[in-house]
Amino acid sequence: MSRILIIDDEKSIRNTLREILQYEKYEIDDAEDGPDGLKLLESNRYNAILCDIKMPKMDGIEVLEKILLMTDTPVIMISGHGTIDTAVEAIKKGAFDFISKPLDLNRLLITIRNALEKSNLVDETKTLKRKIHGVLDMIGESEEMLRVKDLIAKVAPTDARVLINGENGTGKELVARWLHALSHRAEHPFIEVNCAAIPSELIESSLFGHEKGSFTSAIKQRKGDFELATGGTLFLDEIGDMSLSAQAKVLRALQENKITRVGGEKEIPVDVRVIAATNKNIREEIENKTFREDLYHRLSVILIDVPPLSKRLDDIPLLTNQFIADICEHQGKAKLEVTEGAIDVLKKIKWTGNIRELRNVIERLVILCDGRITGEDVNKYSMPLY
Repeated sequence: MSRILIIDDEKSIRNTLREILQYEKYEIDDAEDGPDGLKLLESNRYNAILCDIKMPKMDGIEVLEKILLMTDTPVIMISGHGTIDTAVEAIKKGAFDFISKPLDLNRLLITIRNALEKSNLVDETKTLKRKIHGVLDMIGESEEMLRVKDLIAKVAPTDARVLINGENGTGKELVARWLHALSHRAEHPFIEVNCAAIPSELIESSLFGHEKGSFTSAIKQRKGDFELATGGTLFLDEIGDMSLSAQAKVLRALQENKITRVGGEKEIPVDVRVIAATNKNIREEIENKTFREDLYHRLSVILIDVPPLSKRLDDIPLLTNQFIADICEHQGKAKLEVTEGAIDVLKKIKWTGNIRELRNVIERLVILCDGRITGEDVNKYSMPLY
């Protein structure tokens, strides 16, 4: 069932629209002014929005601008004081359409139907893009996440090296993938290297490749990740765990844009954008002599700090709804309703595992709950099952 938000200061208009649209089998929420409407939008997903222009507290055009920063849901502007100039301004600002009061019922229903078709097309396009590029949506409208998104938008089109800091499970890899997806290198490879997962004696071979016979198990020549990522992006995850000898070679590669395979003598030019990430305090690692300060300065042209979930609790409703939708779709299960009580309990949990832990808990709730997820369910299933 499509869900529609009505924002209008006239109660009679809200009630009339609610009756008409509920008769047409739409689910309706309403708000009497802009701030209340934006608050509903923070915690709910809508397929279309109807918004009056002349309202107290916040003008409808200002509400429209704020909505478009939060979502790509189509917005239909309505007004009893409509002029051609007002309609043109609303469309220029990004409104889907403009309808004058008194509302023509047939035009209203046709416009809503068209807006819902657009909303469905946008959702399908996003899904296809995620499947094609393997990049998930970056969910969150908190001040901290808007800052991260703004940095990504500014930095992605450049070739500047980026160092991403953040706790485990905060989404550092997702930030790196978006930096690549929005860059001019997007059609070229994105190669990820988990520096903590590769033994120190093999990290150099992994990064720079090796020649046949360069060591016992080198039965054939192998290209390294720097070569494989040529033209694209090399993502060095958990770089704080890289050995000092490998750090020295990475530094040389960044300085000269050339690498030499293990056991080889030939210098190979590489054209790679390097993005690194760590959950460690690199400044402390430098003081402890476990990380090279010169490499730090080479990598940290741009620093992006990804906030832990504890600093973006307002994003939990959006994250929860998206995770429920994704998991239910994957499992072929009808989408579950999540109650406000459940959201309140989720906000009180200490998420030491951040987004990754939240997603695991939501998947557990989707599997174990029927129809709806309540606060009692969250209390019951948020901890490991014994």
